[in-house]
Amino acid sequence: MRVLAFRHVPFEGIGLIGRTLEERNIVLHYADLYDAEAAMPDADGYDALIFLGGPMSVNDDLPYLAREMEWIRQAVAQRRPVLGICLGAQLIARALGATVRSNAAKEIGWYDLRFTDAAASDPLFQGLSLETVFHWHGETFELPPGAKLLASSELCRNQAFRLGDGVYGLQFHLEVTPEMIAD
Repeated sequence: MRVLAFRHVPFEGIGLIGRTLEERNIVLHYADLYDAEAAMPDADGYDALIFLGGPMSVNDDLPYLAREMEWIRQAVAQRRPVLGICLGAQLIARALGATVRSNAAKEIGWYDLRFTDAAASDPLFQGLSLETVFHWHGETFELPPGAKLLASSELCRNQAFRLGDGVYGLQFHLEVTPEMIAD
């Protein structure tokens, strides 16, 4: 299996998720969108796509954000797994017809999550014992049509969602390592 992860800044890596992929012999490649000289990848050559975070807004007029949303729509239509983290979740939401806007409050640091009833039977969240996770965002998204809300926090209602069998958006940063937080 081959996974392509889209990076928007050099310090937003795959972190803990990379260790899990490596343990399962899943090949990971990066598309470094922050590097203007980097070639855009052929996303069709991958079995799954991961869209990472970044300081920009999904509402910014950046050509690569529009291209990413097109890749998301294509992957969803082809029923390929897609994971979005922070900005990546916002890209998925917007690509699939939802609004992305400023959140009432910024969440920067460690905050508690509340899981919904849908998370209890979700293949990814079932049995997960997370309570406090790292956040770094000032925007939020509405849920795309047909998506199931999986987690909320006190300051931000839409923290995690699933659409269909393989499209997940996480507003929080499940992937971070201590080194990534320091960066």
